Amino acid sequence: MIDLATALGITSLPLFIAAGLLLNITPGPDLLFVIGRAAAHGVRAGVAAALGIAAGCLVHTAAVALGVAALLAASSLAFDLIKWAGAAYLLYLGLRLLRGTGAVSAAAQPPVAAPGATFWQGFLTNVLNPKVALFFLALLPQFVAPDAANKGLALGVLGVIFAVNSLFVIVPVAWLAGRMGERLLRIGRAQRWLDRALGALFIALAVRLALQRPQ
Repeated sequence: MIDLATALGITSLPLFIAAGLLLNITPGPDLLFVIGRAAAHGVRAGVAAALGIAAGCLVHTAAVALGVAALLAASSLAFDLIKWAGAAYLLYLGLRLLRGTGAVSAAAQPPVAAPGATFWQGFLTNVLNPKVALFFLALLPQFVAPDAANKGLALGVLGVIFAVNSLFVIVPVAWLAGRMGERLLRIGRAQRWLDRALGALFIALAVRLALQRPQ
């Protein structure tokens, strides 16, 4: 694999993989989203959210390869448009959870959440965060040689590696959060409080995103 990466003009691949794993361990909006979905709706929902976030990373990779991320970094208007769209989406999710809470029995199981819907929620949460786009713009080119014959292909391969590696972190986190959520739901009214906590988390993330500024 390292030989193939070298042929593509990718440099320091082991360092890139290690950096990606460490960055995914660091708590952030994506990881918090996965934990919240898994705790409230079970392991399947958490894994679906994780896959959506990984797919979002591929979009940011394509944006870097095509130069869209550079435009986002140079244009405060483009940054603000993406930022406010993402904040509005997180606010919508948070308010819906706060308004849709209800009592559940002590023997309740985690409510079934459609994996497809949860996947797209994770996808949009990642894609509509301009900070992630700027992060990819800053990170990926550092591991591509200046004289690489096809920089776009090299960037794409790095993005795929980052997305796949992220699953080795966030899928186990989703499993743990889902198992803990199942235990909590054996306590009366736990689902109601989980939904409230998750709704409040999404609203907090929306505020945090709205206050972001391009570096």
